Amino acid sequence: MVTQFKLFKFNLKGELSLKKMEISILKIKNEKNYNLILGQAHFIKTVPDLYEALVESSPGIRFGLAFCESSGPCLIRFTGNDEELTKLAKENLFEIKAGHSFIIFLKDAFPINVLNNIKALPEVCRIFCATANPVEIIIAETEQGRGILGVIDGFKTKGIETEKEILERRELLKEIGYRES
Repeated sequence: MVTQFKLFKFNLKGELSLKKMEISILKIKNEKNYNLILGQAHFIKTVPDLYEALVESSPGIRFGLAFCESSGPCLIRFTGNDEELTKLAKENLFEIKAGHSFIIFLKDAFPINVLNNIKALPEVCRIFCATANPVEIIIAETEQGRGILGVIDGFKTKGIETEKEILERRELLKEIGYRES
């Protein structure tokens, strides 16, 4: 789905100019439901810094990451220690093509294991989502480039948990090694 907007702008001389912007929705391709992290950073050094943050966060982690360079040659920069996940990151980010965005796909670790190290990097500006849910990205495109406006992470809420679901949630947290305080 693509929606087109026309933006009118007056310059200092009072002259009117017309700009166009398209809003589109793009689905992340993730057939195996890997955990992913989608974010935005601002520096070419993002790729090696993200690599270090990931391997220092969780022993045995498997990942692939890609970063959209938004100046100079404007290439997809990438790295990882898992060929399948690195390929998935490159392919998804090439479809997104939004300036300074990055995507990481994870195996043998959860986002909760790595998010603090990622967010602590000086060049990381924001995290849009960290999830294994289906993700749709809302993208704006102008004559200059593309940007991520937001994400749809998962599905619409269906209700409020009951005592039964509270117990199930607590059991799941115990099962995966976390406890609820």
